[in-house]
Amino acid sequence: MAQTHSTRESSGTGINLQVDPEQLQPLVKQVVAETIIQLETDRAKLNDKMAYSEPEAARLLGLQPHQLRDARLAGKIGCSQITGRRIRYTREDLLHYLAANRWEPKDG
Repeated sequence: MAQTHSTRESSGTGINLQVDPEQLQPLVKQVVAETIIQLETDRAKLNDKMAYSEPEAARLLGLQPHQLRDARLAGKIGCSQITGRRIRYTREDLLHYLAANRWEPKDG
């Protein structure tokens, strides 16, 4: 069972938590398994698509939809226009955009 001990250090009050790793292991395994299942479920949903809407593509890139729209209008990312002038981004469009904007640290 987990034990807690309060200790007083020179910089203030702290808590020392001692946990037996063997007791924690089943919980860690359960959390990891659930996380993997959720990731695979999300990945399967995305991989069934040939193209993504602007909000979907922006989410995949970690952008707001207006930021992706601005990049598209500036010619920084490719896209396709489908029926009704709707904009769609392929996986290749997104990967090319990421590769073209790869950050490299400057030397000294």
